[in-house]
Amino acid sequence: MEPVAMVPRRRTSSKLFQDFIPDECHRRYICVHCRAHLASHDELISKSFQGSQGKAYLFNKVININCGRAEERFLLTGLHAVADIQCISCKTTLGWKYEHAFEASQKYKEGKFIIELVHMVKENGWDW
Repeated sequence: MEPVAMVPRRRTSSKLFQDFIPDECHRRYICVHCRAHLASHDELISKSFQGSQGKAYLFNKVININCGRAEERFLLTGLHAVADIQCISCKTTLGWKYEHAFEASQKYKEGKFIIELVHMVKENGWDW
């Protein structure tokens, strides 16, 4: 599967433009609050995760986010170092990035992103 090409951010004056997932990639996830593009469906790893506000998805790569500082948290699967991620447009906390997993069985999560369903929708209204 080919990686999705992202349109790079551009800066004019002091305004930062968002990254966009090209229209050829019609299956994408966007921020429910401001409609910023977050991830291509091709980057989805798993739908079997739980966030603090309910169901969440694990992604390999996301765009239009800022990462906070990593901190150690006890999650359902053990101790992890995670950093909260926020939408660059509306500043809503969407989920977190796994920076470090302390258990060997959880190492696959390192560098991956959790976005809670309450904060994203599928563009074009395709079924969940």
